[in-house]
Amino acid sequence: MVTLNLIIMIPFLAAVLIPVLYKRKAPIHIGWSVFLVPVALFVTLARYIPSVAKGETYSYSIRWIPSFDINFTTYLDGLSMIFGLLITGIGSLVILYSIYYLSSEESLKHFYIYLLLFMGSMLGVVFSDNLMVLYVFWELTSISSFLLIAFWFHRKRSRYGAQKAMLITVCGGLAMLTSFIMIYLMTGTMSMREILTAVDIHHPLFTPALVLLLIGAFTKSAQFPFHIWLPDAMEAPTPVSAYLHSATMVKAGIYLVARFTPVFGGEELWFLLVTGIGLITLFWGSFSAVRQTDLKALLAYSTISQLGLIMSLLGIGSISLSLDSDVKTIIYTQATFAGLFHLINHSTFKGALFMVVGIVDHEVGTRDIRRLGGLMSFMPVSFTIAIIGSFSMAGLPPFNGFLSKEMFFTAILSITSLDFFSLESWGFLIPVIAWTASVLTFVYSMIIVFKTFLGKKHIDVGEREVHEAPAGMLIPPGILALLVLVIFFYPNMVGDFLLRPAMLGIFPMLADTGELSHSISIWHGFNTEIFMTIGVIAFGALLYRYMKRWKGVFKLFPTSWSFDTLYNNTLLRLESSSTAFTRFYMTGALQDYFRYIYLFFILAIGGTLFMTGAFSIDQIQYAPVRLYEWVLVLVMLAAGIAIPFVTTRVTAMLLNGVLGYGIAALFVIFRAPDLALTQIVVETVTTVLFLLCFYFLPKWERGMDKSTPRVKSINLLISISVGAIFVMTALSVQSGKLFNTISGFFEKADELTGGKNIVNAILGDFRAFDTMLEVVVLFIAGIGVFTLTKLKLGKGRENIEDQ
Repeated sequence: MVTLNLIIMIPFLAAVLIPVLYKRKAPIHIGWSVFLVPVALFVTLARYIPSVAKGETYSYSIRWIPSFDINFTTYLDGLSMIFGLLITGIGSLVILYSIYYLSSEESLKHFYIYLLLFMGSMLGVVFSDNLMVLYVFWELTSISSFLLIAFWFHRKRSRYGAQKAMLITVCGGLAMLTSFIMIYLMTGTMSMREILTAVDIHHPLFTPALVLLLIGAFTKSAQFPFHIWLPDAMEAPTPVSAYLHSATMVKAGIYLVARFTPVFGGEELWFLLVTGIGLITLFWGSFSAVRQTDLKALLAYSTISQLGLIMSLLGIGSISLSLDSDVKTIIYTQATFAGLFHLINHSTFKGALFMVVGIVDHEVGTRDIRRLGGLMSFMPVSFTIAIIGSFSMAGLPPFNGFLSKEMFFTAILSITSLDFFSLESWGFLIPVIAWTASVLTFVYSMIIVFKTFLGKKHIDVGEREVHEAPAGMLIPPGILALLVLVIFFYPNMVGDFLLRPAMLGIFPMLADTGELSHSISIWHGFNTEIFMTIGVIAFGALLYRYMKRWKGVFKLFPTSWSFDTLYNNTLLRLESSSTAFTRFYMTGALQDYFRYIYLFFILAIGGTLFMTGAFSIDQIQYAPVRLYEWVLVLVMLAAGIAIPFVTTRVTAMLLNGVLGYGIAALFVIFRAPDLALTQIVVETVTTVLFLLCFYFLPKWERGMDKSTPRVKSINLLISISVGAIFVMTALSVQSGKLFNTISGFFEKADELTGGKNIVNAILGDFRAFDTMLEVVVLFIAGIGVFTLTKLKLGKGRENIEDQ
């Protein structure tokens, strides 16, 4: 069978081949070639379903950076199987849909490259066993989603939404990376399977790792208050929204929480954060969805709400890990079972709804609910799919959303019977919040159906030739709508082959206890849950009917108090602060930049010398300084001091030459004639170049230097400090030799190379390749200079300069 590593890499390889296929201009749409990739991967993964359902797992590993315990290790179990099938299955339908949705005038090459990059990245996230490999793919999903959201980059809102999504998710990813490092420090392993048995809940890093991990998960899955990026991401093309923002990317955080439940689950903080944030997100998402006038914005907030529901179920299910071994935990693990079930259901009905909204936008030309109505007679198939998707999202029978919603009610009702985590005092709020959010979910689900497809036909619609979408755009949402019905009537097919194996991946310690043997029933009789559903329908219908009378409540939450406003104001302040700081140090004056460089050198090197006690002088090794050497040094010192005070450039050049030739004289004194000759040649060439440059400079006149005495004093102090640091560093290095010098080896140059001159032997033999490359660099630079001097602009010179 195909290895998991290859399954992950196939989308990346296909993305590389797309430019070649696109350039050849195949007679068929390029989307059909891309369509084969997820279909093949889906079929490949489906072949694993029977064996995974029996409890088997698969693992493949490739050595990558073993010195840091980082290997490209992939792992397939029931949990990763669900996500892998969603990524490839929904991906296949989205690509089929995009073939008919996107115009041939669009940059299809880039679109499918970005989509395949995202698909491969998501597969890497769910199949990675190594923490660092998971993080790499996690951030790749942020990058590829940025490219997809900004696909229509000519739109300001698209660029804004892409930037917002990337900033929030990448920052969350960095928090997650910090958590991974802490987990490694606690356990000594990067493998998620090994972490489970090696983690110490009493370690001081345990709680910070837990919190940072959840920040990463919450940002990716648009949990409150990080949910603000998802509505703006709706500026992406509808196929992107249907794929990233209903079935895949936003589920990455769900996967992370589910995968790390056996590590952190059972802790009170984990339960409070996952359940609490999930419930807040559930309510706030449904509340915000009702006030939207754009269909995609409504679906965005409904997605936020549904993700909160799934997250809260995972939090409730984690309670089973905190119970005593003699307590039946099946009722609490059923919450996790319901969460996974609703994850699948949500992907089906929400993917179908996004595609229907895309059809409405594509055929009608608007998504504004206030301008829509009466589309049922024009688009009967789309209307049917919308009813199935919306009623499933509302939790009505006979649709799969009804089953998982009933299981959700069962889970939240079970909370009220617990007497730990302070649930006996505030646990009653959980059913109240959940039921209220379910009522609002019913309301916005009815808005989608009745405001869009029923009611009075709008005049704009009548003036436009509205018709049903082509079959190619209807087949993908139609398949998803059909799955909504099939799953309702045959839910245990999903339960037996997908959900139960996934539960083994989350609760491996309960595998032999019988606590994971859940089943799904269509009808449980007239119990509390069914009466809650009846209440949702009745109260939701009243709210929808009299919406105009109570929508004024939204005015209590002005946009100026929103998290969006906080985000925008924060960015503006950061931008203004960064601009002011940049203007502070980017002055445009070369002398200021030299000051920054030298000050950094003084603080870094000088500070290190004194703080570490590295500065030392060992005078025993030094030879005595003779009189003529003192005289030569004093002459050089006088020349160096005089340079800043001269008034002509020629004088400064001559004094600089005194320094250079003085060094050559020192080389002669210290019996290094070759170095002296080299120094003399270099100094002579430098002097000639100075004279050539001075010829083109304006005449130096007294008063041209506008520096104040204070600035000159600072420059003098910096200069003296830099020189002192260099001297102290050289003396310290000379005095603190830890190893024998390499000069003894080069002294054998005659024996080793046959060269009598050590310097020439080093350049031509010991470091010949280095010298050759330096010559090549100089040769290339010379060609560049020659080309620039001979370059002549033609007739289009003015236009080129204008550009």
